Amino acid sequence: MAKAQQINPEKARWLEVLGIAMPLCLSYIPIGVACGILLHAAGFNFIMTLIVSIVVFSGGAQFILASLLTIHAPLTSIFVTLFFLELRYALLGSSLSKYIKSESQHFIWLFAVSMNDENYAVNYLKFATDKKWKPKDALLVEHYSLISWSVSNMVGGLIGSTISINLEVVDFALTALFIYMIVMQMRSHLTLIICLLSAVLAVFFMVITHSIIGVVIATLIASFIGFLIENAVRKHSKKPDDNWFLSKLFRPRATRITVEDQKAEEEQVLEKKKEQSKEQSTNSQAPKSSQHE
Repeated sequence: MAKAQQINPEKARWLEVLGIAMPLCLSYIPIGVACGILLHAAGFNFIMTLIVSIVVFSGGAQFILASLLTIHAPLTSIFVTLFFLELRYALLGSSLSKYIKSESQHFIWLFAVSMNDENYAVNYLKFATDKKWKPKDALLVEHYSLISWSVSNMVGGLIGSTISINLEVVDFALTALFIYMIVMQMRSHLTLIICLLSAVLAVFFMVITHSIIGVVIATLIASFIGFLIENAVRKHSKKPDDNWFLSKLFRPRATRITVEDQKAEEEQVLEKKKEQSKEQSTNSQAPKSSQHE
């Protein structure tokens, strides 16, 4: 029997990374096309749609942008809303900074402008679980996802005048995507509490403000409360990692065992071995001292 042909016989790294990023790129196609159709309905031609998708590169921001333009919202409110909505990337980027801090400033700038929520999730998981994952691999994931999203947006802008879809389905898909990302980042009881608190506050402030700015206010308040709780626990608790707030939630092993977790487990094993060796040495010396007496 003839051997099956390998897709990547030379094991080219860019093809391996493409295989890792392919599920993300494919998931962008229906949402990206729908976003392009919505941008076309807001008055963008396919060239402007392509430019916006490259510059903004955020599904949530682009959907909100198209919605606000459709209702003729003032430019100031659009800029303020998008600024606070995209402010989360400062926190996302800071969590990846330790993995790319040895790279050049040009690389870091290029990495920052092509990062979004989904490729951040892929790269963070790979950095945390794969010791062979390099910053250049992460940048390739970002570029693959950017190309897939931009092309899908442009195609949606081209066919926007001929095809109409129910955009409520797209809103549900985006909501499900963000819920998945939240679940993947829940690692302690404190994160679970803050997520529930932010959801309640978001509903409360949106009812009061009648605007998306309520979500921003709720996020800032919930994040500040989470910071105060974690800071208080680490200051006043003798063993903060064993405290209920900071203790880990039950998670599948594939998502619990990261590189950091492995290092921590190895350090704990070494400490236990050292303690056992000390106990054995003290026990062995005790009878000798008694016999000498």
